[in-house]
Amino acid sequence: MTNAKKKNTLPSGNCRIQVYDYTDLDGKKHYKSFTAPTKKLAKMAAAEWKAAKEQNRITPDNLTVYDAAGRYIAAKKGALSPSTIVGYEKIRRNYLKGQIGMTRLPEIDSATVQIWISELSACLSPKSVRNAYGLLSAVLDMFSPGTQLHIKLPAAKKPALYCPNDTDIKKLLASIQGTDLELAVLLAAFGPLRRGEISALDSDHIRGNTVTVEFSMVLDENKSWVIKQPKTSGGYRTIEMPPFVIERLKQKKGRVVNLTPNQITQQFGRRLKQLDVPHFRFHDLRHYAASIMHVIGIPDQYILQRGGWASDNVMKAVYRNVIDLETARQNRKINEHFKQFKIM
Repeated sequence: MTNAKKKNTLPSGNCRIQVYDYTDLDGKKHYKSFTAPTKKLAKMAAAEWKAAKEQNRITPDNLTVYDAAGRYIAAKKGALSPSTIVGYEKIRRNYLKGQIGMTRLPEIDSATVQIWISELSACLSPKSVRNAYGLLSAVLDMFSPGTQLHIKLPAAKKPALYCPNDTDIKKLLASIQGTDLELAVLLAAFGPLRRGEISALDSDHIRGNTVTVEFSMVLDENKSWVIKQPKTSGGYRTIEMPPFVIERLKQKKGRVVNLTPNQITQQFGRRLKQLDVPHFRFHDLRHYAASIMHVIGIPDQYILQRGGWASDNVMKAVYRNVIDLETARQNRKINEHFKQFKIM
């Protein structure tokens, strides 16, 4: 009778042992193998490897800002939207290299970061600078929570937005009748739906006189368009639409608008250039909807719900400027009407 094969013994007679190495982001454990003529020698090799690994272990003390940002992004891939991850990777690739990227976390101080911000401010908009600093702050919070910075960010510039009016919308719709772009404009101006929500909309989401928003089309880390659930609970909503909009939507089967968000923007921009109307963005159709609802007396809570804004603060911060512009426009019309009562 042959002797039973000993555990961890290879056909060659050598001994092999495995030592835990790391767990990847998918939760899979990885092990390092060591082979030697005897179990004792295999264990000695494993012990030497573990000692060297511990000595060279990457810690916040020897981690650079660039490497820390990469680890932060990898750790957050399951929690953040693909578009946010793509934005973070772009910031890391373009703005967290050079001097700031090579700086090790213990060496980060207010002066270093302020110089970096000043350099970015020379070539980027205040919003882009704030986004870059936002990523750096998140990275430091994760890997070096004791770091305290006292810096000054560039003042945010209020964008010079134009809010389309009823006449602009009528001209636009008249020029795109019977197209997918028409459906996109109807959903944005009277919904108001976002580009990604429009692109993800399916005929199954049209029920009676309502449109149910449950998904959004976004770019993933591979720059491919994918259908995802909304980032916030406010994104889930059912909107009662005007009858003429529902009539047009019910003519479609499957995807209501066969355009990606980028294609919507591109086609919209080309069409608008052909019309005698001031320039505005596709997203400004949501501005139009918010301003009209405000002017006709719809309470903010219902505007908030219909538009799918995360909070009242978000809605007001983004749209209050155009709402106030529409209010001023209506006030001028009111005062013009009352001129007839001027006392001579």
